[in-house]
This record gives sequence, structure tokens and C-alpha cells, in this order.
Amino acid sequence: MALGQSTFIAPVLNVSRRSLLMGLGAGLVLATPLSRPADAAEQKAVKKYGGDAMPHGVVDDPHIFIVLAADGSVTVICNRSEMGQGVRTSLPMIVADELNADWARVKVAQAPGDEERYGNEDTDGSRSLRHHFLAMRRCGAAMRMMLEEAAATQWGVPVTEVAAVHHEIVHRASGRKLSFGALAEAASKLPTPAHDKLQFKDPAKFQYIGKADIALIDGVGITTGSANYGIDTRLPGMLYAVIARPPVYGGVVKSFDASETLKVPGVVKVVSIEPTPIPSEFQPLGGIGIIAKNTWAAIKGREKLKIVWDDGPNATYASDTFRKTLETAARQPGKVVRKDGDVYAALPKAAKRVSAEYYIPHLAQAPMEAPAATVQIKDGHCEVWACVQSPQATHDRIAKRLGSAVKDVTVNVTLLGGGFGRKSKPDYAVEAALLSQAMAGTPVKLTWTREDDIQHSYYHTVSVEHIEAGLDASGKPVAWLHRTVAPTIISIFKPDPKHEAPFELGMGAVNNPFLIPNFQVENPAAAAHTRIGWFRSVSNIPHAFAILSFAAELAAAAGRDPKDYLLELIGPPRKIVPEALADMWNYNENPKLYPFDTGRLRAVIEKVADESGWGRSLPKGHGLGIAGLHSFASYTAAVVEVAVGDKGQMTIPRVDIAIDCGPIVNPERIRSQLEGAVIQGISLATLGEITFRNGRAEQSNFDGYQLTRIDAAPKVIKTHILPMKDYDQPLGGVGEPGVPPVAPALLNAVFAATGKRIRQLPLGSQLASG
Repeated sequence: MALGQSTFIAPVLNVSRRSLLMGLGAGLVLATPLSRPADAAEQKAVKKYGGDAMPHGVVDDPHIFIVLAADGSVTVICNRSEMGQGVRTSLPMIVADELNADWARVKVAQAPGDEERYGNEDTDGSRSLRHHFLAMRRCGAAMRMMLEEAAATQWGVPVTEVAAVHHEIVHRASGRKLSFGALAEAASKLPTPAHDKLQFKDPAKFQYIGKADIALIDGVGITTGSANYGIDTRLPGMLYAVIARPPVYGGVVKSFDASETLKVPGVVKVVSIEPTPIPSEFQPLGGIGIIAKNTWAAIKGREKLKIVWDDGPNATYASDTFRKTLETAARQPGKVVRKDGDVYAALPKAAKRVSAEYYIPHLAQAPMEAPAATVQIKDGHCEVWACVQSPQATHDRIAKRLGSAVKDVTVNVTLLGGGFGRKSKPDYAVEAALLSQAMAGTPVKLTWTREDDIQHSYYHTVSVEHIEAGLDASGKPVAWLHRTVAPTIISIFKPDPKHEAPFELGMGAVNNPFLIPNFQVENPAAAAHTRIGWFRSVSNIPHAFAILSFAAELAAAAGRDPKDYLLELIGPPRKIVPEALADMWNYNENPKLYPFDTGRLRAVIEKVADESGWGRSLPKGHGLGIAGLHSFASYTAAVVEVAVGDKGQMTIPRVDIAIDCGPIVNPERIRSQLEGAVIQGISLATLGEITFRNGRAEQSNFDGYQLTRIDAAPKVIKTHILPMKDYDQPLGGVGEPGVPPVAPALLNAVFAATGKRIRQLPLGSQLASG
């Protein structure tokens, strides 16, 4: 096979399925997969965990993920979406290290949505490295061994005498060398080594993994503005669109008049989009689409539309009255989801009882790049360019809605200007496909404005958390009752579910590690009245806020130091099998590999306390607060210092945050994820709130739904990564675990500074109110 010029000519590319296959044809190609597919009976008999349990599982074939060109360049195909977390850098780092490649000659290309080829592509749940670290090591090691074997054969020497060294294969005895590019064709004809034959690199010799000096591979494009996000897509002859959507979830258009819209210069067509009945899943809400020669004309045309809406069953949804409904439910016994001992017998006997309720409002993900998608339907084939976290879901939903064969839809994943869970739901790509279909296949780019995004999001759920505890004479808790009440994410998939799903309850509620003999968690019913979706760290936000605030309240009631009291609640180091606590979910990880290790939780709390100078003298009006938890298979803890003035004005001089995420791949990305998590955690703790009245979100832009600005950000953020050098140990998540400890640590700090306990998010003006 003659090797041609690689089609991958830029450092960072987004490629279509067709060009990607062309690239593979020009590089190292082999058809034998590493994994032997299990037969149906075997798959049914063995419970799967981790990446293997995800749709389409994990693929580790080097011929799928690595393209070695004749010029020696190595292109790694990234099957995850890049939204600022650096996955397009971290995954290639792993391959390059095992391959002993020169990082300067490594490129990355984005995989299109095709899970049968690339394995699971859902970029959520802090799973990318957790599920693909070993797979990428296998890819790199296998290709290195194939190159070494090809060189040994060419030289007529034992393969044990050759080795890959910095992008070359070297014969140690003679000093002869062959470049990777020179061996690509010969290596492509060799069988891929089986799993049990793979020779992994000694982690002590890693060049890139665990090192702090690897720059973001997309960094130059992002910082210079040359990177292409979903909203940047341009196609010849393209039209532009916005949509007027039902202002209330479940609403429909009764009638509309587009006569004035069609008079707006540039407006081309007005299209009615069929609504999706509740539960709407990832399908469009319906409404009226305005297609124009530019986005501004489409927006102005939408302003001229006259629409009469039928607001449907959620027309009266209002946040203030719904909060009372949740509070009423939280004060009554609910569905028991964990039961240890007899909490109702123990509470009346306690020397002291403490109770509190915590309220967390709806939140919007509000990524800086609002949802956007471009679709062209040509010769029966639908091609999509979109900033999506789930290209396969995008692929499938478009095919379903258009009535197309799945093979006739291609999804090209662009860079994402933030996601935070919003872009896991590809409703906007389906909308773009419907509009292109309405224009006989002409490419159409649909843009969600900021107002569209904030008023029609898949919101983080609203929650009331009611906790009661009984203390003995020494202040030690003997009983703990936690009632968590929140509309469930399942409500977008099934009609009217009333209880949180196991995966939501498993985010800190039922798997609370506190050592208390009488412990009960209940989940009273709550209905959903708007679209509920994932928000970075999901149900850990309300659960952590309530549990870790209440732990500090108990410490105050017992007259104890909050850090010491929290460690006593957690108890001595031990490994908890999650099933023993009633949590059957465990982030879908094998409990034998991923037990709840309270020793690691204690360690991050002690680390962040030490690093922050816990217990140090502080100026008047300053306070420290602490919180720590287990989430997404990692352990995080934060100490926040606040300074509160006489009129309630608050600043944040410093935040310390620590993480134990297992083996470290890219420390720079871990630090940046933690820093971002601190800012987002402060945002939701101090400002974030979506409220509803008459079924409508009352906020519409960043004036009403505010995010933390630079002047309110912490003056100093210090990150602390607990070292783990055993790369045989499982990895934890990084993207989400930094968010949950921030709000409770912040509000515990406010209590330390002022003596005022804040139990309602956001903080807002509660300090100023006296």
C-alpha cells in the first residue's frame, strides 16, 4: 500500500466522516479490532461498569484513533467534545506518551458522531479520561509495538533489540534509525497485539502524562479567535434562523400572523414547527421559525410576529408557590430510600435536636456560546455542524424527526463555547434540521440568542432539603433524617414521575458516609413543571449544600470546630461498598474498583485545611468555611474565606480547593477545571436563580441571571492536587467534582464571619437585609 499525503494538515481540525475515512486510507489501516466482541449470552450474564456500560462502550483499536502519515505526523482522533476542559489535549497526550512520539508532531482531529466506530461519545459525567485513559494507552502501546516489529523485520534483528525513541525506531546495537513515517506502511500490515501481549510504558518514564508543561492544543486558536465554534459555521448559500418558542413548557401555538414579519428586509420564510408533547425529551418545543438572509433580519422578523399561545398545563407555574409546595412535602414523611436503625425512635430521645431547611432554585447552564447548529440536506443526506456534547444523540434524534435512515445523517462536532450539561440535549440541532428541510435542503444556521437560552433551557432542578438531627449530651449525632424533594430529570423522558431517580439520589443523599447509628433518607414526591436537565455536578449541588451546611450547624450547636466535627462525622478511614448504603448507582462504576474511601475524603479535607491555614487569626468581619465530599469518583474539599462589611457587602479574599482524582494525566487541566468550578460555584451560591411566574422564566439575559464577574471573583484561588503515581489505580472525574463544595464552604464562611446562617440560595442581598 502506498502512503499518500495525510489529509490532516492543520494542528487542530474538525473533519467530516468522509474526509476522516480518506485520512485513514492515507495512514495506518488495519481491520482487526483489539477487543473480541462478547456473544449475546455473555453480555447478558456479566454486569458492565464504567465505559463498557455506556452505549456502544469503549473502543481501543489504534487504527480507529491514530493516523500515522507518510510525513511522520501522528493524528489522534478525539471522540469527545471539547468545551474548555482540554480533552482534545489530554487524550492525545496519553497516546503520544505510550507511542514515544514527539509531541510537536502530534495533531488532533475531531471524530464525527459515529459511536459504532468510535465507541461512546457522550461528553458528560466527568467520564472522558476516567473511561478512556486505559483505552488510549492500549492504542499507543499497540502502535508502538507494531512499528518496532516492522523495523526489526526490515533490519533482520530480534524485536527485543529495537525501541521507539522520540518519533523514531532505534536499533540499539547498531545505532540505526527509522522514522515513524518510513515504517507506517509496513506496520499497517501487521496484526494488532492482543491485550495480554501489550507492553505498557513504565509510568516512571512518562514524558507527557502527569507533566505540568503541556499547553492546550486548541489554545492558540481559542485565544486568537481563529477557532471555530458551532456558532461560527459558514456554508455557501447559507440562510439564518431564529425561532419563537412557547414561553411555557408544554405550550403550543393557537394562531399566528406573520404578515409584518415577511415585510422585514431579509426575511425569506416563516415556518411552523410542530411541538413535542410532554415529556419532550431532546425534541424541539415547537413554535415559529423565521428564516432570513442574516441573523439580525431573523431576529427583527421574530419581533414582528403576532402569536397567540395556548400555555398548556404549566401555565400557572410560579416559583414562590411551588416552593411552598416543596416545603410542605419536605415536612411530611416520604418515600424511604435509605434506612439505618430507627431514626423516628432515636430523635425524641436525643439530648438536643436540630433541624433546618435549605432551598436551592432553578439554575440555567448559560454557556458563553449559546446553542447553535447548521444543517444542510443534500441528495438525501443530512449533514450537521453543531456544538454538541452528544453527537450520537444528535444523530439519532435528527434521523427520527426527519424520518431518515440513520446512515443518512452526519454530525460534525465543533468546539463548544462551554456546555455545563446544556449541550447534551440536541434539540437545537433538530430544529436546524427541520428548518433546512423546510427550505428544500438549503443550509440553515439556527442561532439561539442569550434570551432564548436562558428562557428555554433544560434547568437544573429546584429543591428543598429538610434535615433533622438528634445529638447526645456530648454533641455527637445519634440520629439523622434527611428529606430531599426535587423534580427529577426523568420528567423529560417519562410522563409525570414524582421521585428522584437512583442516579440523582446517589449524588450525595443516600451515599452520605456519616457514621450515625440511626440514619434515614426520604424522598417525598415532587412534580416537574418545566424542562429539567443536567447542570454541571447535577444533584450534588443541593445535596452537598444542605448536608455540609447542616454539618457545620451541628458543629456550632455542639460548640465544636467545623473541620474537626466534619471529620468526626465521616469517621475513621474505611472503604464503603456503595450497595451497603442503598446506593446502587455509584456513578456506574464497579464498586470493587471504586469503593467510597473515607480515608481519601478525610485526606482532601485535611489537605485543604492545612493549605488554607485553617484556624489562623482573621481580621474582624472575616470568616472561613469548609466543605468536602465524594462525587464523580473523586474527592474534593474547599475552604472559602469571606470578608463581610458593616452593610453586608461581601468579598472573597481567598479560596483553597483540593482534589484527589486518582492518577493525574494533565495537571494543568485539573487546575483550570478547579478554578472554573470555584467561579461557577460562587456564581450559583451568590447570584444564580431562575424564577417562574405564569409558567414563564422571569430572567432573560445576564442582567437578570447574573454570573460572577471579575470584580466579585476571589482575589486568590489556590488548587491542591493530591498526588497519585500508581497508574494502575482507577481515575476519578475532574470536570464536575469541584463545584459542589464551594456553596456550603462559602455560606459556612459567612456564618463564621457574621453569625448569620444562610439556608437559601442564592445569597443575593440576604446579608444586606440584616
